[in-house]
Amino acid sequence: MRGVEPAWRRPTRGEHRWPASLAVLAVVGLQLTLPDDLIGVTQWLMPGVELALFAVLLVANPGRIERDSSVLRAVSLGLIGVISVANAWSVALLVDWLITGSGGQDAATLLRSGAAIWLTNVIAFALCYWELDRGGPAARSAGEQDLPDFQFVQMSDPSLAPADWEPRFADYLYLSFTNSTAFSPTDVMPLSRWAKLAMMLQSAVSLVTVALVIARAVNVLK
Repeated sequence: MRGVEPAWRRPTRGEHRWPASLAVLAVVGLQLTLPDDLIGVTQWLMPGVELALFAVLLVANPGRIERDSSVLRAVSLGLIGVISVANAWSVALLVDWLITGSGGQDAATLLRSGAAIWLTNVIAFALCYWELDRGGPAARSAGEQDLPDFQFVQMSDPSLAPADWEPRFADYLYLSFTNSTAFSPTDVMPLSRWAKLAMMLQSAVSLVTVALVIARAVNVLK
């Protein structure tokens, strides 16, 4: 119906927490597959902290994310921060591992570890975009902010989507994945400065990880 605000600009039901929850559990699983040399601390330390923060969110708000709570938002941002710091440390150790050759001569281990770190990077930035775009999922549900940090195609042309369309976690995961593979925006445009800088950082980490892992693996296989 003409004249009706699109769903992403007006108050709507909050999205379910389970997609983001599965992403967090996937990160924990990926971190536990890394060799000790790429963790830097006790293997269960960072995953344990992540699971503790995740449990707080799940117990306090297990269903739809509609309640705007500064405490829960701080816990959610803290969880994303822990994931990001842990993966950044693993990236730094991986770079040292590859440059110095201390990672050994097992190409399969190099590729498997590089893939785990790369996928964790994709999920970490997906969670970041999802949590920060227009104030987070609760704020988006309440329709509190009109100006988006990311412009999806459906926003610029509502005729391409159902009337109740609005970005969900899967959309931010797609955004993160394409940015990590194309090293640039594809069909989702960053509008705010923080979004542009975050995408630039993600592309840089992804490029370094992919380039070094492939180069080292090819050298080992020769």
